[in-house]
Amino acid sequence: MNLLPLGKLGARCTPEGRADFGVFLPWVSDSDGVGLGVKLIHENDQFLQDVPAKTFEMECSIDPNYGEYWHGQVEIDASEKPHKKSAWGKPGRYVYRYFLERRNNEPIDWIIDPYAREFGIGKLSAFTLGYEPHIWSDEEELWKTPRQEDLIVYELMINEFGGDMRTATRHLEYLQDLGVNCIEIMPVTNISNTTDWGFLPIGYFGVDERFGKRRDMQRLIDSAHQKGIAVILDMVYGHTDSLFPYSYLYREMGFGENPFLGSFAKDLFGESTDFNRALTRDFFYTVNHHWLSTYHVDGFRYDCVPNYWDGPTGLGYANLVYQTYKLVFGMRGSQDHWQRFFEGDEIHLIQCAEQLEEPVEVLEKTYSSSTWQNQTFDAAIAVARAEASELAGRLTYLGHRLGLVGYPAKEKINEDTIQKSALQYIENHDHYRFVCNFCTISRDDNDLLKEGDRRYWYKVQPYLIAIMTARGIPLIWQGQELCENYFLPESGMGRVVMFRPMRWDYFYDPIGKRTIWLTRRLMKLRRKAQFLRGEHWFYDDPERYQSRGLLLFSRRAGDAFSLVALNFTDSDQKAYFSFPLGGDYYEEIHGEDSFRAGAGEWLEICIPSNYGRIWTVEGGE
Repeated sequence: MNLLPLGKLGARCTPEGRADFGVFLPWVSDSDGVGLGVKLIHENDQFLQDVPAKTFEMECSIDPNYGEYWHGQVEIDASEKPHKKSAWGKPGRYVYRYFLERRNNEPIDWIIDPYAREFGIGKLSAFTLGYEPHIWSDEEELWKTPRQEDLIVYELMINEFGGDMRTATRHLEYLQDLGVNCIEIMPVTNISNTTDWGFLPIGYFGVDERFGKRRDMQRLIDSAHQKGIAVILDMVYGHTDSLFPYSYLYREMGFGENPFLGSFAKDLFGESTDFNRALTRDFFYTVNHHWLSTYHVDGFRYDCVPNYWDGPTGLGYANLVYQTYKLVFGMRGSQDHWQRFFEGDEIHLIQCAEQLEEPVEVLEKTYSSSTWQNQTFDAAIAVARAEASELAGRLTYLGHRLGLVGYPAKEKINEDTIQKSALQYIENHDHYRFVCNFCTISRDDNDLLKEGDRRYWYKVQPYLIAIMTARGIPLIWQGQELCENYFLPESGMGRVVMFRPMRWDYFYDPIGKRTIWLTRRLMKLRRKAQFLRGEHWFYDDPERYQSRGLLLFSRRAGDAFSLVALNFTDSDQKAYFSFPLGGDYYEEIHGEDSFRAGAGEWLEICIPSNYGRIWTVEGGE
């Protein structure tokens, strides 16, 4: 893959007040009787009826790698105002779009710039005259992306979590206090809808205007790093929106083929991207580089990998994560922000696949460092819904999933050794809240207005303890720590356009206080206890444990050992357990029920209903 020449693409503004425009449009040539122009207006004039946009023609030349290249220059001279009311020539944001004129055909308007770095209201492309770049803090130079085994991830959507980036930045202290050291942000790139999850992009190189501006995103990341929090972005490369310019323009022109889009792997959502095309491969590789270098992100969560998965040696997903890894690897030794990824011989670039179909394969055979996997999630739901006769078998399966049985911890691919892991969650943006499994409250006949009954909050506790102590990377979905209770339908547009703002008032109610206390306690334990990242062992004893609604597993490293005992029933229970190490066992959650055990001694332990206990010995005999 090659980096596209961004220095001649999109809109670039000079200090002297000139805007340069450039866009690759393969097969769209002036020799065929077409002409491309740009319509440009100051943002303050956009909705004034007396102030029209100014139009400028562009020229066509041939790029040896990508074909037709359209480009032009515009002098933003205040003496050439289209109307006396106009803000033309003043500093600020200018919005623009391309339009195509055709011989004997209607012009094609509203062509968005695929290389725009900024966006305006109405999904226009934009640039800022007099733009002042963010000055990164001194702390940013010292920032190091955390080791994968140390990650505790908090998934959020900017406008649901904080309204916009500035407010979200102020909430980072809350996340730091919660115990989070990585945030996974749902797509921030440009989309066509005002309310939407963001998984049908129309622009990739900047921040959607509903969230903020370039500097706002850079400030958020800078502030996060100062607070010890890594930032990864949810990126959508397997499909786009129908308004994405490489879809919209070529469809309107009646082309039977497309230089960017087409059936490649699976066509699960939207307009599929075609990684057989060099322009497509280089475009998304350049997007990765742009966000890593311009915004200092710590990595990516790659959405819907099956849409561009053509195997571990193909041209699609596997090639992109390989090339991105090598891009970062090549920065070793440079004296700049790229050093955040390097610690000794390790590279801490986060490349997380959403490969729900083959999560083990994507770890074993690609440069992915981690993957989403729904196996633990599905197992937890199965337990929550189980009849008494089904409980033992379902708890057994959950126990194996908490240990990520069959998943690699490290792989050598080519000459590179990469740490591997998978995310562990019971909630994420794609599904209704876990408390909905126990009871829902209907507001009317519409599923969109159902909610989980928060009176059943206590039933969620053992599942939360499980994912925070299991093997893998724990993930919390925004508001989960407050027992958020939104319901979400399994299909339909109601899913992606449903606005689910954080109900911060839950922080103050009795249920929210209890769940956030437990979440904070577990995160603190996870971060301080190295042995919780060590060996995982599930005590598979259906008669003694699972058949009674109990699940026991341990985490161990050296002479430190922790027993995690979970009770998924409505009654307190006692059980016998043989402790492998002798010593003084401390109960981690509440500091109660501590005791001394001899090596191999069977002791009776008490596990509260819908809850759990974590007993730890350090320096065990």
